[in-house]
Amino acid sequence: IIFKFSVLPENFECSEPLSLSVSDYQECFRKLREAETSEIVKMIASLKAEEMNQLQLVEREEIDDEEELFEAIDKLISQGINSGDVKKLQDAGIYTCNGLMMHTKKHLTGIKGLSEAKVDKICEAAEKIVRKAVIRITTGSQALDELLGGGVETSCITEAFGEFRSGKTQLAHTLCVSTQLPTNMNGGNGKVAYIDTEGTFRPDRIVPIAERFGMDPGAVLDNIIYARAYTYEHQYNLLLGLAAKMSEEPFRLLVVDSVIALFRVDFTGRGELADRQQKLAQMLSRMTKIAEEFNVAVYMTNQVIADPGGGVFISDPKKPAGGHVLAHAATIRLMFRKGKGEQRVCKVFDAPNLPEAEAVFQITPGGIADAKD
Repeated sequence: IIFKFSVLPENFECSEPLSLSVSDYQECFRKLREAETSEIVKMIASLKAEEMNQLQLVEREEIDDEEELFEAIDKLISQGINSGDVKKLQDAGIYTCNGLMMHTKKHLTGIKGLSEAKVDKICEAAEKIVRKAVIRITTGSQALDELLGGGVETSCITEAFGEFRSGKTQLAHTLCVSTQLPTNMNGGNGKVAYIDTEGTFRPDRIVPIAERFGMDPGAVLDNIIYARAYTYEHQYNLLLGLAAKMSEEPFRLLVVDSVIALFRVDFTGRGELADRQQKLAQMLSRMTKIAEEFNVAVYMTNQVIADPGGGVFISDPKKPAGGHVLAHAATIRLMFRKGKGEQRVCKVFDAPNLPEAEAVFQITPGGIADAKD
């Protein structure tokens, strides 16, 4: 009988194995087996430790490589701010350094326990660590991306207005998927928040779009938080609740489809117009702060109204709803109109950094794509 052992103890000696008795052989075998078992246990423990170190290293590299979406308020501690003062800011609903910069010093000194000297020190520390990296998220159409200078921008509001069936909601659905792509694929590498005021969001529409981009539809849908708003007050409250959510999880896109619908229902007649515009301005201000505080792209759709004073030379005069309040709040305004068949035309209506130009795109089963000749 031949026994083969992969590990032998260093102090094991067997100079005359042939002269050993059966009992000696059994004892010899037992010692060898114990020695081998001990060495194997040590080897496994060593391999496990090495594997854990490698896993921790990979996780750390992933964390380091991952681009931070915003500067958390906790970072003030590294700048010498007392952790108790940071906790007071969090209790007051301020979760990021970006958000802190949006409050006046008068408001901050109103927080219990924060003196004027402390507020000055906190604001100075926040200024040092605030940075903003704008990301552009692909629309799914290269022509449309080029029109927008690379895609839909984070930290600003992009408004799309046009008639029904002009492609506004289709672009919203496509952005829900493309936002979750990694940044090296012109995505946002983040989650999506979708506030629906017209009941037009369809999860089954997300499935073919996700498949087009080679993503798992189930995982894509899990990364979309959806809320149906029924009144303008409900819509505003949903936006307030988003701040806490966005401070905990990595969001890159907020969709509001549409921004004006509930205001047109809840406020009627010229007598309520001033009140409506004031409430609308408050909501748009909240959306602007969300965009800049958490570095997310805000995409909102808008309806159109007839414009009798548009001129006799315009065959079908229409203008975006919401008046001057909405016009000033939106950073980039896009006008959508129908083209031939499934083709749609997008025109830059107003933008600080883009020329007035047009792009033709197409609505496909896989979302927004380049138009086919």
